[in-house]
Amino acid sequence: MNDPTVPHTVLFPDLFDTPLVATFDQPHASSDGGAVLLKAADRRLGLTAAIAEVLTEGRTAAKIRHPLRALVAQRVYGIACGYPDANDADRLADDPIQKLLLDRDPITGGPLASQPTISRFENGVSPRALYRVGRELAACVIERHQERLRGRARLITIDLDPTDDPTHGAQQLTFFNGHYDTWCYLPALAFLTFNDEAEQYLCAAVLRPGNVPATCGARGLLRRLLRLLRLAFPTARFLVRLDGGYASPEILDFLDDEPRLDYVVAMAENVVLTRLAEAAMTEARQMSEASGQTEHVYLDAAYAAKTWEQERRMVIKAEVVRLAGREPRDNARFVITTLRQTPRFVYEHVYCARGDIENRIKELHHDLAIGRTSCTKFWANQLRVLLTAAAYVLLQELRLRAARTRWARAQVATLRLRLLKLGASVVTSVRRIVVHLPTSAPDRATWCRIACQLGARPG
Repeated sequence: MNDPTVPHTVLFPDLFDTPLVATFDQPHASSDGGAVLLKAADRRLGLTAAIAEVLTEGRTAAKIRHPLRALVAQRVYGIACGYPDANDADRLADDPIQKLLLDRDPITGGPLASQPTISRFENGVSPRALYRVGRELAACVIERHQERLRGRARLITIDLDPTDDPTHGAQQLTFFNGHYDTWCYLPALAFLTFNDEAEQYLCAAVLRPGNVPATCGARGLLRRLLRLLRLAFPTARFLVRLDGGYASPEILDFLDDEPRLDYVVAMAENVVLTRLAEAAMTEARQMSEASGQTEHVYLDAAYAAKTWEQERRMVIKAEVVRLAGREPRDNARFVITTLRQTPRFVYEHVYCARGDIENRIKELHHDLAIGRTSCTKFWANQLRVLLTAAAYVLLQELRLRAARTRWARAQVATLRLRLLKLGASVVTSVRRIVVHLPTSAPDRATWCRIACQLGARPG
């Protein structure tokens, strides 16, 4: 996309000893040279192909220039490369690497889909098709780790967490949420952790209206995930970790009925729980007064809310927070669990471990713009959320392939910067396509290592 009011050549007459001319005149060059890794990862997972397969083509066949598979891939790869807006499509229409990722000739191939085409695609997907897309996303993630672990996992942890997606327009089903004090959507995100691994793998992303309770859709989502996981890992045990918004009788009864499953679910404080924690809080206050530090006491108790049919184990953390220059503050926390370990272990080593999910959610928000839900239609925004989730799955695959390198735990924004954002020029011939990357790229060894793991070979 060319703007005649913006110069393509600039001159710095006195920046260096001799004048410097900077000109944008390389038609067969790209700033996304490393993005071929995304294509290789996607080929291994079959993710964009699986998503496109379950979408219904409603356009006239004779008028189709961009098939559904190309539209899905264009959006997923674009989001992974840092282009979350449909408007970016016009600026990238002739990018040789972006065309290459869609199996087009990088030099002579036709331009990518335009912003109007992308917008029509996003607004044309039905709710049933979106359900199938979500199912395929979860299935691809689970199948990938079934293959990686050969179907043998000792423990699979499922974390389900809501997050706010502030809205600033007239989108359908955006409502004011008092907890977050903003107009928003309230998507639910599900992550899987296998055994004692450090990574939490995104497997589901469901957009919801901004005024729904946290439990909305949670039971159905957990049921579908558990069904897929039990088929892939028939001997695994399961642990479900949820925050206080999910502590409802329906969710707890559902979890109690599931075989080989334990859970830790936070619960908000109430009068009865305050009374159960009072003796421990008194002890914690005395300890904090004596030490001048934050102190906490752990205990457990049998507890049953009025709406529960049975008592459940309640782990209680009675804590007094003491910070310099501030008054001491009581901080009682309550967790419902079926685990049998000590209260301290359950709270500190099991429940608190879910805090790392916040880092994954921050990556989705800040690095991939999962909150770019600016379409008027709710279902179009759900598609955007799912395509962003697919882009994140591909980047998580690159992070998995970067094991035992300096980028094994890097944020996805760092992976994009170090591995995908490489200046490249593209040359084609009858026999091959050559992508020329800079010899000074600081992470070329890691890039080549990941490429070889994804099917390339030294050449």
